[in-house]
Amino acid sequence: MKTEKIYFGAAYYDEYMPVSRVEEDMRLMKEAGMNVIRVAESTWSTWEPRDGEFDFSSLHRMLRGAKKYGIDVIVGTPTYAIPPWLARKYPDILADTHAGPSKYGHRQNMDITHPGYRFHCERIIRALLEQVQEYDNVIGFQLDNETKPYDTCGPRAQALFKKWLMDKFGSVENLNQAFGLAYWSNCLGCWDDLPDVRGTINNSLAAEFEAFQRNLVTEFLLWQRAIVDEYRRPEQFVTHNFDYEWRDYSHALQPDADQFQAAEAVTVAGCDIYHPTAAYLTGAEISFGGDLARGLKHGQNFFVLETQAQGPVGRLPWPGQLRLQAFAHLANGANMVEYWHWHSIHNAIESHWKGVLSHDFTPGAVYQEVKTIGADFARIGSHLVNLKRHSEVAFVVSNRSLTGLKHSYAFAGPNYGDILRWLYDAFFRLNISVDIVDDSVRDFSAYKLVVTPGLYCTEDSLLEALREYVKKGGHLLSSFRSFFCDENVKIRTSCQPGGLTDVFGMTYDNFTVPVEVPGAREWMELLRPENAQTLRHYAHPAYQDYACVTHHRFGKGSAAYIGTMLEDRELERLLTELLPKMGIGVPEYRWPLIIKEGTNGQQKKVRYVLNYSAKENQYRAPENCRELLTDRKVRRGETLDIAPWGLAVLE
Repeated sequence: MKTEKIYFGAAYYDEYMPVSRVEEDMRLMKEAGMNVIRVAESTWSTWEPRDGEFDFSSLHRMLRGAKKYGIDVIVGTPTYAIPPWLARKYPDILADTHAGPSKYGHRQNMDITHPGYRFHCERIIRALLEQVQEYDNVIGFQLDNETKPYDTCGPRAQALFKKWLMDKFGSVENLNQAFGLAYWSNCLGCWDDLPDVRGTINNSLAAEFEAFQRNLVTEFLLWQRAIVDEYRRPEQFVTHNFDYEWRDYSHALQPDADQFQAAEAVTVAGCDIYHPTAAYLTGAEISFGGDLARGLKHGQNFFVLETQAQGPVGRLPWPGQLRLQAFAHLANGANMVEYWHWHSIHNAIESHWKGVLSHDFTPGAVYQEVKTIGADFARIGSHLVNLKRHSEVAFVVSNRSLTGLKHSYAFAGPNYGDILRWLYDAFFRLNISVDIVDDSVRDFSAYKLVVTPGLYCTEDSLLEALREYVKKGGHLLSSFRSFFCDENVKIRTSCQPGGLTDVFGMTYDNFTVPVEVPGAREWMELLRPENAQTLRHYAHPAYQDYACVTHHRFGKGSAAYIGTMLEDRELERLLTELLPKMGIGVPEYRWPLIIKEGTNGQQKKVRYVLNYSAKENQYRAPENCRELLTDRKVRRGETLDIAPWGLAVLE
């Protein structure tokens, strides 16, 4: 989504404050160059303390205060944390999960299919939106918050899943065949035989249930969007803060929502990106999260609706890092950077997850650095907004493959997120820009190279699309565990890699866990080249007759296959050797200098040079340009000194 300016701000919760200080906070935000806040998504029990009794007084305080200081507002629907009276009214509203019934207290503990939940959601959404219609500084709405199915598995979900299977397969005979239910006598004689899926040992059935659960998220967000559309003005956007697989920070593809599908519910994609910091800040999580968010709406600009200011204990940024992080989001195509959250919270589970202000509300060192960011955005934001990026490389991601690998019970290797980030991070460190697309794409003609990390489950139509892509001149790079199963997680009976042995010019039938095999980690497939060139062998006497990496010319293009998780440095060496053969140039600069570029709204090239290092680094300008932060001309060949945790922005 294109915007007129860079939006910069924070989530704000007057209702969490030990004392109300809206006027002071808005003044401090204005001084820091902030121009947007997000409100309302977290406190249903404040807006509706008792069933049918509404109190929006603190909401109006925030909206009036923001309007006074020229600050725009995003209003979130407060449906991801239910009030206690609602849990008391409907004892079965709390999700029945694989681990048993949920308990009240934490957020996101409800069954999002429950009719009582839906009734009260709609009522609070309508009541809230009626309150905000008069405010012209409300620029958009956020649907719910980091929505997931919360592993709802109770009788209602089981009944809906049965209908899902009936609609998809038509008969139990088709289902039995597609899922291989003959194993251990799991075949159904009629639809009423379908057991509680929580006990299944069938990986196809287990993965299909997770696909059904992900679809519940899409349906729920589309349902909320329809309500919001009745109230919003044409110029007001609708967004959602999609989050990622969580490993104490944002890591990889979200397993509990099909975000490419769910993005149909929004006019602009939003995301939450949290990452390591201090000595552990690499920029990889910022880059991955941004590339994925940009892909959700087919290359459109996106919003970072949550990222850390101070963050949890241990994530206090070193001087300069907060500024570097903010610009790194813009370098990926973000038009908004919002911190979670403005003020540190004084009680409950997230009380030591600190915001822009600490618990004493004084504008300390973090606030002072935020001021420098706000000033920069205000001064040069018109050169940075609406950055258009397109890459020569597409990474294909797949929720079906993620769950397929998860439910492959004998699979001892790395999980899907590990494989995805292993390959993605190598491209990131080599400064090779990528777009991220999902496995519903069939036309890859816009890309020179397609990469499939761990694409375990595929439809035949995708295999054929990849074959035609390579035959016509495209290039394909695939990792181990790609193309092993069909879309129903049923292992293909053809030679592996399933359906594409002619494209890769090799096959394999044995795989194992490497033991004392130099350079091989966690998983290895013993590749047998037929027409392919061997680029790497396994360095072990038991496996020396097998290839580790192959490359094969097919039609006008080529296909390479990596049979093991190489050590990171070896993977970078391999890519440096292989990618030029596939039409992809390998840049001169490597991490910790990260280079991102695109075209701004004025149709000028903008290049970000980001230094993820505590040491100064040098960058030589490849052309005449202007460094926007210092507003000085730079000649072609001139060397720029990039400060520790610093950056340059060249137009």
